[in-house]
Amino acid sequence: DGDNISPRLKWNGLSEAKSYALIVYDPDAPMKTFIHWVLYDIPSSLNSLYEAIQKNVVVEGVGKQGKNDFGEIGYDGPCPPRGHGVHRYYFALHALNVDQLNIKGEVNADKLINLIKGKVIGYGLLMGKYQR
Repeated sequence: DGDNISPRLKWNGLSEAKSYALIVYDPDAPMKTFIHWVLYDIPSSLNSLYEAIQKNVVVEGVGKQGKNDFGEIGYDGPCPPRGHGVHRYYFALHALNVDQLNIKGEVNADKLINLIKGKVIGYGLLMGKYQR
């Protein structure tokens, strides 16, 4: 369904933020919360993300991407099972008090969540809905 590209996002920056981290998830997936995007080390100078961010670990000027629950690096869009009803997709943006997380090795949402504990100074949430 669709082009499977990351959406354009815009937010009001937090002056105290040194970087941001974004996790996109579907809590209505049949087995468990399903992760669609992990993006971190977003510079505090940004207050938006352009559409169709490349699926590279490092995206120059944007940040670093981890592995989603499709097993891919970068964004993969909504694809709920047909007939499963409406799914909610949350875009959770975390303002952090550190410039970089200096993460070693492969990153997924669980690892990122553990590493940002104690570093979050602000939070924003956007929710969209989709069904097939």
